[in-house]
This record gives sequence, structure tokens and C-alpha cells, in this order.
Amino acid sequence: MDLEAMGDLVLHTILSNLTPKDTAIAACVSNKLKSSASADILWSKFCSQELDLNEPIDPLGNPTPSFKACYQAWLEAFSMYPWPLVMRVKRSEATLCKGVSEVEIQKSERILKLKLPLPTRILYRFCDGQEFKSPGGAGGSLLGLIGGYSFYTHLVNVFLLPLNVAVLKTKEIIRQIGLSSRSQYIVVAASYTESEKVFFLNCITGQLHVGTVNLATEGEMIPCVPNVLISSVHDSNENGMIKLREERGTRSISLFPEEPPFCSTAITNRVKVRASAVFVPEIADLEDERRKYTFSYSIRMSLLSEGCVINGIPYSSCQLQRRHWIICANDRVESDVNDEAVIGQYPLLLPGEKEFVYESYTPLPTSLGSVEGFFTFVPCRLADPKGAPFEVEVARFPLQLPDYIF
Repeated sequence: MDLEAMGDLVLHTILSNLTPKDTAIAACVSNKLKSSASADILWSKFCSQELDLNEPIDPLGNPTPSFKACYQAWLEAFSMYPWPLVMRVKRSEATLCKGVSEVEIQKSERILKLKLPLPTRILYRFCDGQEFKSPGGAGGSLLGLIGGYSFYTHLVNVFLLPLNVAVLKTKEIIRQIGLSSRSQYIVVAASYTESEKVFFLNCITGQLHVGTVNLATEGEMIPCVPNVLISSVHDSNENGMIKLREERGTRSISLFPEEPPFCSTAITNRVKVRASAVFVPEIADLEDERRKYTFSYSIRMSLLSEGCVINGIPYSSCQLQRRHWIICANDRVESDVNDEAVIGQYPLLLPGEKEFVYESYTPLPTSLGSVEGFFTFVPCRLADPKGAPFEVEVARFPLQLPDYIF
């Protein structure tokens, strides 16, 4: 069809389904496309979707003549950073609170009887944590910047705490776990879901710690790498290792790796399976020799757009019947599971549809292990199979204590 003969509404509909970059490329094709691609209503949509802007302003808050000029101003101002990361941080800006005063910092220090490290003081001067209250409940639809994951009923979404909340949370937990009132720890981040996960900053060493399952009874914590919590999350985002997730109305940064070597991918008969795992410190039990470390794993399965093909015969769908897992600790088999379904479900895969995702967990006696195995599928549906069952590989993926513990 001749693009020049298309109406403006049709062209606008087409362009609005492109990315801003593709729209700019399309504008070079013809004068008519250039005109349609310059429409401010189109760039208003891009600014809203990518930058959460409903008025044309530049990064300094100054008005711009159009939404197109607005988008260009932001693009130029942040050209040195990965654009997906810029979009993510900008969208989360609404949850960040205005910084506190030096007087408020000093008051908090007097209450806790400690001295905050200089980087932490500066952080709170610029940004007083995240606002976590929302109509949807604790954590609601807001974005926990530190990240999250879930398996069964265990849901985590970690927020940076406002200073006044950090003070109250610190006093509460110090009383609970019996630390000295002159403890040099302050709680700086926590999950506001039913599954509690708490991060402590040692104000003397600058080391970050996260509580284990024995935090309440033994005060047990696992050390993280000092002063790298936020920068490490950003590094992972830049490399595409971490993506946004939404679970039960709660948005967070997913801590499940998305790229090799920590995420495996296998395609069998055009069924694609991606798998990765994350360490779960808040239910680790360093006193239990058999269950010291706990890992949550995420399995994402989908059917490619062509459908599945078995022995040269194409099928429009397939349905999971069984799973077979081999879970190892230091190359020693800890568990060999062969059972029906996954978390009680028999997912039906259709071509090109969104990934079916399920998450579970496994304890290990060691900090290094792996999972591999396969799923058994039937062509079409379990109720009406059109061929013999076939196996789909789940390539080996690591269970590994990370360099940076979140």
C-alpha cells in the first residue's frame, strides 16, 4: 500500500506503535511521514510512557516549545547513560522523597546515639528514601528500588527508608533482637510486604548487612559489600541483567538474572525455557548444616511464534505434563525430583504468547550448586493429545552466593 495515500489517522496509529527511535527513522522516508512523525500528540505519548511527563519540560524543569523538543532535551542531557536505565529511574522518581535538613539528620543521630557515615548523610540530604504508602496497601503498585522476588507466599519488595522511618525501625528491631542501645547499626532498607527483609548499615565500618531467618532470635546477619548497594543495582540494570517485575500488584526490580552466565536458555522443539536463581538471605539459616543457604529460582517458558514441531509435524500448542529436576550442591546430587505439574499447574503454551513464569525455592547445605532437568509436554492439550509426549530441556543454571547480597 502507498504510504502517501494513507490518512493522517492511519499513519498516527502506525507511528504510535513504534519506538521513538523508529519513529525518527520513519520520518526520513517521505515528507508525509516526516509531518506525521512530528505531531506533538505522538511525542506527548512517548514522553508520558518513557519519562512519566505530562507537560513539556527539560531536565531542569524549564518549559520546552513542544513535547518533541522535550524528549530531545532529555535524550541529549542523558546521552552518556543507557536510556532504559534513565527511563526506569525517572519513572521511580515519584516515589522518592525530598531530602531532609542537616538539623533533622543531627536529631536522628542523637536519638540513635550514632554518627551516620558521610555518604549516608549526603544521600539523605538529597533524597529522604522512598514513599511506600499507597491505596493498594503496603508496597502497593510502587517501585521498590532495591528489588524483589517471590515464591509461593513469600513476596519481597525492598524500599529505601525515609530517615524518620529508619530511626523508628532501627529502635524497634534493636529491642526485638537484643542489640545494645549503643549499637552502631541503622536500618536503611526493608521490604514492606508480609515477608520481612531488612538491611542494616554499620555506621563505623560502612559495611551493609542483611538479616537471616535467625535475625529475631540470634541477631544473625550476612555481610554485603560496603557502599555498593545502589550502584550495584544500577550496574546490573545497565547490563540488562535485571528487569522490572510485577507480582500481586507490587512492582519491584526483579533480582532474577536475565542474561548468561547466570540465566540459562534452551529451545527444544521450539519450546523456549529460561531459568535463573537468586539467593534469599532472609530465610537462610547458617546454623542448619543441611539448609544453610536458600535459593529461589524462576522458570520462564514460552512457545515460539511458529508453534512446536515434533518429528517434522507442526502443532499449534503444547501443554506441560511433568517436571524432572536434578538439584546439586558442589556437584553432588541433593535432590532428584520427578513429578507432575509445576506448583500445581499444567501451563498451556500458545505461539507468541507471554512467558509462563513460575517461581519456587530450594535449600542447600553449600553456597554453590546448580539445577537442571527437563519438562515433559504433550502436543496440543492433555485432554486431547495429538501425539506422543516429548521432553523439553531446562539447561543447567547456577545456585550461587553472589558477590553483592541483596
